[in-house]
Parts: sequence; C-alpha cells; structure tokens
Amino acid sequence: MILVNTDYITGKELEILSIVKGSTIRAKHLGKDIISGFKMIAGGELKDYHAMINEARAIATKRMVEEAEALQADAVVNIRYATSTVAQGAAEVLVYGTAVKFKKQA
Repeated sequence: MILVNTDYITGKELEILSIVKGSTIRAKHLGKDIISGFKMIAGGELKDYHAMINEARAIATKRMVEEAEALQADAVVNIRYATSTVAQGAAEVLVYGTAVKFKKQA
C-alpha cells in the first residue's frame, strides 16, 4: 500500500475509490499526567505525550489502511492528520485520505 500526502503518484493514472479514514483516542494514566503537569511548569519536552501521539498516529494510520485495503485500493493519496484534545491528558488523532486504484496502462 502506497501512502502519500500529495494528490498524485508520479507515473500512475489514478481511479478514485473513496475517502478513507482512521482514528483513535488515547490517554496517559493519571501518574504520567501529574508528572507532565510539573514539566509544563518547569518547561521541557513532554516525552510521555510525544510517545502517546506517535502511538495514536500509528494506530489511526493502520485503521485507515485497513479501510483502503477493504476497497482493494493500491494507494491512499492526499493524506492529512488532525489532532484534537478531548479531555485533560487525552487526544484524538484522525487521519484521512483518498483511496485509489492504479488504472491499467494500455
């Protein structure tokens, strides 16, 4: 499965199938949330949240790819990510794009 954030794939003619998406909501446990709260006061990278968002991005992307595979897509183009806070210490990651098939070359 080819995943790109452009609306084309060089050398391929594309047939659009459908928009596909994947999402997840992730949270860190209270202990990690308290430690991160101290970090926000003192400054510095919030490594636990960084790891949480990376994990969420991977899960959301996997779900989007599964949706594209169910359509027998060859690729997903024009991929975009969005993140929103749903509660203190919890975030939703949404990824979406256009599932496409490669047109046969004549």
